[in-house]
Amino acid sequence: MKRLPIIACMALALLAPGGCAWFGQGTPPSWILGPGKEYPPDQYLTGVGQADAQDAANDRAYGAVAKIFKAEVNAQARDWESFLQFENRGTTSVERRLTLDHVTNVSTDKVLENVRIMAGWSDEKTGQHYALAVMSRTQAGTAMLGRIGELDDQVEAELKEFRQAQDKLAQLRHLRRAIKSLVLREAHNADLRIIRQSGQSASSTYKVAELTAELDQFLSTNLAISVEVTGVQAEPVRRAVMEGLIREGLPVIAKPAGPAGTNGQAGGKPGDRPLELLAKGTVRLWNANVPDPRFRYVRWCSDFVVVEAGSQRVVGAVSRSGKEGHLTEGEANAKAVRVMQQELTSELAKTLAGYVYGETDPPTAIPPAACPREEER
Repeated sequence: MKRLPIIACMALALLAPGGCAWFGQGTPPSWILGPGKEYPPDQYLTGVGQADAQDAANDRAYGAVAKIFKAEVNAQARDWESFLQFENRGTTSVERRLTLDHVTNVSTDKVLENVRIMAGWSDEKTGQHYALAVMSRTQAGTAMLGRIGELDDQVEAELKEFRQAQDKLAQLRHLRRAIKSLVLREAHNADLRIIRQSGQSASSTYKVAELTAELDQFLSTNLAISVEVTGVQAEPVRRAVMEGLIREGLPVIAKPAGPAGTNGQAGGKPGDRPLELLAKGTVRLWNANVPDPRFRYVRWCSDFVVVEAGSQRVVGAVSRSGKEGHLTEGEANAKAVRVMQQELTSELAKTLAGYVYGETDPPTAIPPAACPREEER
């Protein structure tokens, strides 16, 4: 037996009743079959792990405790469903999503900070190893209340900035960050229900569904995105991009705003108008002239910039190109258009969302064009 586990075990034995059992002889300890008197359920949460190696048994013991909390977080997820659905519109925003998996992982990590392996045992006959993971309800409850308090402070601070900010984008970003912190806060609150034997939680001043509805309304009222496309297949590409952005939950308008007001309508103070972003660019398709006896190939390219309509400041740029092949030139052309639409929509949605939500900085320089000059084709 290695000396380090023995020393660690002896140290842990000083911190909790019952000591440690790192032995492979005699009768299995009682905690393998159920909660033992050393760690009564009203004071401790426990989990047992079994595996072919001790390290794996330890991991499974941690997992047994974590599983208790994951089940509760998943059960409470319906209370945050409005925001999780808001985050998961469409299929292209993986980088910015706040998913249920992310919420449960963050919550579980915090829970496991309070879990310790307090005992281990190995069966010499079967070669199986066992581990007992233990969480003190009192200590974990105190730690969880501290984290909930930190998140409450974050929510309050972001909502204060949201109410006081004059810039629409700043308001939008503060409100969204407040909701994300509130969702994480409620996940930890679900953990607190498990930690406390009474099942009591720490109530919040705010509700995720109410703030999400406010965010959705603010987004639709204060932001407008339009799309301009030139080149081959410009209108089909434009429609596909607009539909993709709408699926992402981004407010798209059919035509750019006029100088007097939204969509060219007169009236309205500049501060009352939505902030308009314009995604404009060009698309091209041409025969690739690849010597292939069976397939025909078509190349495609697209170069887009996202600008603030008023200042014309570039806040994002997307350049993509590719080559698609099929049995006929017509089929290859159709495939190229389809792939171009998918990739362009995905990248524009990610670029726009990144800027709108403050997760990416505007580019310092526009990337090299994907479309070659006419003489280079």
